[in-house]
Amino acid sequence: MMRIKRIRTAVGALACALAAWSSTVMADEALDSVIGCMRANIPNTVQIKEVELISTDRVGATRTLRGRLYGTREDDRLRAMMKIGSPADLAGAAYLMREKAEGDEMYVYVPALQKVRRITGAGVDGALWGTDISYGDVRQLNNAFTSGRSVLEGGGELGGRKVHHLAVTPDPAEASRFSMVKVWVDQQSCVSLRADFMEGGLVGKRLEIDPASLRQSGTHWYAGEALMTDLKEGTQTRLKVLGLSSDVNLSGRYFNPSTFYLGS
Repeated sequence: MMRIKRIRTAVGALACALAAWSSTVMADEALDSVIGCMRANIPNTVQIKEVELISTDRVGATRTLRGRLYGTREDDRLRAMMKIGSPADLAGAAYLMREKAEGDEMYVYVPALQKVRRITGAGVDGALWGTDISYGDVRQLNNAFTSGRSVLEGGGELGGRKVHHLAVTPDPAEASRFSMVKVWVDQQSCVSLRADFMEGGLVGKRLEIDPASLRQSGTHWYAGEALMTDLKEGTQTRLKVLGLSSDVNLSGRYFNPSTFYLGS
């Protein structure tokens, strides 16, 4: 009798273990599906966005920057570069981000110094040309919330659209000031509609996208307008996409640390 009980107990424990394993596998597959869909919005060819960044400080004064945001996917990893055309004091300034398995590479070109500088450590959270967008945020603007550990926390609705809810814990190697990024991903387009950058239990910064601004280019979706708000500083930067084009021939130059800042 005791033997039968032990067998039943063992079978029950095995069934629970298998159920837990199956649940974990299904959760991992669901997460991989969401992240894969998000990354599919990063084109294999070079996508060039004409962009405008309007920054507003805490007293309401504004400053407008215009430039180009280049993005592509190489070996399934993001390559992004932004170059400023105006105002005159920033013309020619450029920023490059290369996603790698061992950690992102980030570079900035300063025209006044005619020098390329690599961004590392806490510098990743530094403001990009005085905006509310940091060097590290360029990844999020390209819909690539995949650095660090991601967990799918379920679904819901945001702005009348069905969304997936992700929680992303930054890689410790990034030395980010944020402990977690909570992301709401549109189920139809796989574009993130909102991201809360958490500092402890508080939202430090928030990235918001108006669903009405979602656009499609071929099979790829992108946001026509995004708003980054620094809730701690009381400032914000609005990014608008004014035009979209592509280029196949010069992809190597755009994303090479030695040449990304050259030409238009």
